[in-house]
This record gives sequence, structure tokens and C-alpha cells, in this order.
Amino acid sequence: MRLSQNPRDLSSKSITRRRAPIRVFLRPTLWFIGHFEILHVDRQMGLCCSKPDIKDEESEHHVEFGAGNVHLITTKVAWDQKLEEARSDGKIVIANFSATWCGPCKMIAPFYCELSEKYPSLMFLVVDVDELSDFSTSWDIKATPTFFFLKDGQQIDKLVGANKPELQQKITAMADSLVPDRH
Repeated sequence: MRLSQNPRDLSSKSITRRRAPIRVFLRPTLWFIGHFEILHVDRQMGLCCSKPDIKDEESEHHVEFGAGNVHLITTKVAWDQKLEEARSDGKIVIANFSATWCGPCKMIAPFYCELSEKYPSLMFLVVDVDELSDFSTSWDIKATPTFFFLKDGQQIDKLVGANKPELQQKITAMADSLVPDRH
């Protein structure tokens, strides 16, 4: 019996060539899943909550909280303190419920930090749904990122998903609502 050397001949008597894995060469490290190599992105909250391990001056993702007005909430006590601070300062709170493994959360994090710098009259919070799972559950988080807009501790608006134009529109409207009428 003679076996075909043509990889397109898929008969039962043929020898087929094994295909090489598809490779995606991105940094910093790769995961291997089946025949695919997939990028493992730094597991920090969108690279907005802390310095990344790699030094890359060109990356727009190298944003730190110190540069913006974003506060990482790690406890219920910290949440209560920030809400009280916002209430006493007359600020509206934008709370970003996100996760370190969430691609859209990582994508929107630098933009969220930029908005925090642009609108210092608002308070920007980040809550990791995995770190504060019970607390996040109490907010009925179904997807990440989910943004809550709070005034005096009460929800006044909500946005689910990493929709940059809609997030900017809502934040601009919130900031404008704090400006007294000039008439």
C-alpha cells in the first residue's frame, strides 16, 4: 500500500502534515493553549493601579494613580470613607467595578485615569470585583467593567461595558451638573 505525500489528500490512506501552531508575538509573556500562543498581559488593573514590571516608555498604559484622581478601594471601610469624603466635598463619585483578568477593563483603564485628571471635581474609584467579591455582589455586578455614578451615596446612573464615548459623555454631564448656572 502506497501512502500519498500530498497533504491535501485527506483519504484514510494519506499522511497529513501537522500544522505549526499559530503564534501571536506580543509582550510581556505568553500563555500556551492548545496550538495557540496567547499574550498574557500584566495582571494589574489595566496597568492603571500600579507600575507595570516592564519598562516601556512608549506604552500609553503606564499610568499610575499618583498621576490621576483614581482611588483603589480594597476594603468596605475605604469605600465608606471615600463616599463620606465625596459627600462632604460635594463631589459625584464614579465607581469602576472591574477585574484584573478582564480585557475591556484593561483597555478602558488608561482612559478612565485620563478622565480623572480632566475632571478633578469628581471622585474616581476602582473596585476589584475579585478582591471585594461579597461587596461587588451587593452591587449586582453582572459584567465588568461596570461604572456607577453616585451622588450623596445614591446611584444616579450606571454604565456597563468599556464604551469610551458613552463613559466620556456621562462623566462630562456629571461634571457639568456640578457647575452652578451663570444666568
